[in-house]
Amino acid sequence: MPKDGKQYDRSAEDLGNIVGLEHVNLQVEDQGLTTLFYISGLGLTRDPYLMTSIDNMWVNVGHSQFHLITGKPQHLRGRTGLVIPDREALLRRLDKMKKPLEGTRFAFKEHQDHVETTCPWGNKLLIHEAGSFGRMQLGMPYVEFDVPSGSAKAIADFYRKIFETPASVDESGDMPAARVSVGPSQELVFRETKSKLAAYDGHHIQVYVANFSKPHKALVERKILTEESNQYQYRFNDIVDPKSGKKLFEIEHEIRSITHPLYARPLVNRNPRQTNRNYVQGRDGWVQEWEDADMGDPRRAMRQRRYEEATGRPLAAD
Repeated sequence: MPKDGKQYDRSAEDLGNIVGLEHVNLQVEDQGLTTLFYISGLGLTRDPYLMTSIDNMWVNVGHSQFHLITGKPQHLRGRTGLVIPDREALLRRLDKMKKPLEGTRFAFKEHQDHVETTCPWGNKLLIHEAGSFGRMQLGMPYVEFDVPSGSAKAIADFYRKIFETPASVDESGDMPAARVSVGPSQELVFRETKSKLAAYDGHHIQVYVANFSKPHKALVERKILTEESNQYQYRFNDIVDPKSGKKLFEIEHEIRSITHPLYARPLVNRNPRQTNRNYVQGRDGWVQEWEDADMGDPRRAMRQRRYEEATGRPLAAD
């Protein structure tokens, strides 16, 4: 250990085998209403390159997406968390949607640490400010599911055992919740409830994994793999107790390898403040704000001494 070296918590930067929560897939009844809520209201961006017809809309939110397919509306049994900067601008956009979305289930309510929104078909999204989840300034930090009472510990065990990703049980809330790491500043949360759950209707989530074959083998051994999609992808529905095999919760997981052609595809995110009335050249795209935090550089002093010895002049600040 260097004598003058600063001590760091290296475990704070650990990731598990699940390295990214990429999308939530839901069916919606009307692409026009979908545009009003997700694009005009939330200020997100329709993917300009893929799924450009009227039967499916891919909506970008940072490095993640919603995949919104035309069909009988589906309802995620829980809520999706988003980080969207500038709460005041968000509230103004949502307020403008009251009349266009009148007669639907659209609603929004401001809380101290988030804005709760409801899409035209009843799905809940909780919108947080930039900085609420690590360095994320625009993205999807979590998807939270309501699960049966008494299931959180076994659900955490499932992800630790099958996917080798960090998972723990959080007892701090009104009900216990399993928290599963699925990428930098991203989690799946399974919060216990005593209420009766609605029937599962087929919606799904998609994640990327580094070790692709080991979870596949474990799912096959437990006979819960549901689809061999292609060389880079497979699916399963049931989360089970890794010891007893008892079914705990159902949500389709689309599992992709990081060799999948779509992995780390650059997603276009627009600047929702830009309009034809206040247009500024070069500000069409969303740009992450500068961070004040300095990661630190222990070699800065060494470089300064070396420069001064070589030139006889002080090194300008960088």
